[in-house]
Amino acid sequence: MKIIIAGGGEVGFHLAKLLSYESQDITLIDTDKRSLQYADNSLDIKTIRGNATSMAVLKEADVQDADLIIGVTASETNNLVICLLAKQLGCKKSIARISNTEYIYNRKDIRFEELGIDELISPDQLAMLEIEQLVNQSAFNDMYEFGEGQLCLVGIVLPDKTPFVGKSVIEIVQLYPDLQFIPTAIQRRGQQNTLIPRGNTIFEEGDKVYFVTCKDGVGRLYDLIGKRQEKLKRVMILGGSVIGIKAAMRLSQKGFEVKLFEIDKEKAYELADQLPNVLIINGDGRDGELLDEEEIYYTDVFIAVTDDSETNVMACMMAKNRKTRKTIALSDNIDYYQLTQAIGIDTLINKKILAANSIFKYIRKGNVVAMMRLNNTNVELLEFVVQPNSEATYKQIRDIDIPRSAVIGGVVRQGKGYIPLGGFEIKVGDHVLVCCLPEAVKKIERIFF
Repeated sequence: MKIIIAGGGEVGFHLAKLLSYESQDITLIDTDKRSLQYADNSLDIKTIRGNATSMAVLKEADVQDADLIIGVTASETNNLVICLLAKQLGCKKSIARISNTEYIYNRKDIRFEELGIDELISPDQLAMLEIEQLVNQSAFNDMYEFGEGQLCLVGIVLPDKTPFVGKSVIEIVQLYPDLQFIPTAIQRRGQQNTLIPRGNTIFEEGDKVYFVTCKDGVGRLYDLIGKRQEKLKRVMILGGSVIGIKAAMRLSQKGFEVKLFEIDKEKAYELADQLPNVLIINGDGRDGELLDEEEIYYTDVFIAVTDDSETNVMACMMAKNRKTRKTIALSDNIDYYQLTQAIGIDTLINKKILAANSIFKYIRKGNVVAMMRLNNTNVELLEFVVQPNSEATYKQIRDIDIPRSAVIGGVVRQGKGYIPLGGFEIKVGDHVLVCCLPEAVKKIERIFF
């Protein structure tokens, strides 16, 4: 595919980096010379210096032959204009990064497709939705839903007393014949490479394991990992950012007791008027005495979403040291992932990765309805709709030539989720969830294309 990315900031560069790994034809447009030089030296892509709202610049990028343009500049207005112009000039599909979520909530009233804007992506909204999902599941560090919630992918670090530790995948299957989940990826402590588990793979203490489970299997998984499915009630949020405000509003509406720390006094007063059901505290959420005064020891979830990654990480470390059950930090620095796992922060949220996950499904071939890359891994999750001419149609899973670096994690059929074993037959219309490493993606696409 020929893809144009307008905006060489953190999101634009990250997208260009990931897409260049996919051997796509990438052109990056930005006005900043240093950003383009860094991208040009680091990636195998074409760069153009200029304003992407200029038709001359878009034509220089051969927009008329482009399959996709992605507007991810710092200006929401520019992104919308860029997509509008690109579609008029012949680009096949356009995606605009926005900050005003009203555009997403009111898409039925404003037909953006008719204006030339096919998709709207809000990283802030994606982050807020992930926070909400994580708060709803007390034991898991990551959680994603597929097939309208019929299948869930959950990630958890295995403690030493978990029945999984020291046993192979096949042993676990034999011990629990009523299995309602399947391990699809393992991030081993201290290692960069991600494993796609096979039957002889041994689970180790400290492994971060991603399981796919059907809707009814979540409770069973809780039991096996030795944790209770507890209702979380008390939430502390550090930072009156867009994400902090939206998360506080949504969680308070769902009945959570929410406290929000904002260091800026004037902004704190504004938030008090804006969020009547949230206790606004004017102070520094990294202040240990203030945290103790606000009863951090009785808090279930601590969420740090300021604009500074270091502040978020440090605040979560303090909260975790005070026995907070779950900590969630917003970070733009991907390098922090290994560090935070070592020091005990439960979950890092990265808006760049969230945006990339949302955009990737438009890059993939075939009938892909969902695609994402797991946090801190090189593992991709793809959800295919099986077509009549697919290589996998009417075959049992054991008879499909699935690469060893890939695994079918689940199937949604007629609105119901299944955890398929070798004898499960794939049928037309099935939604198949595949977990794989990058080297297996093209073969998986050929199987389901």
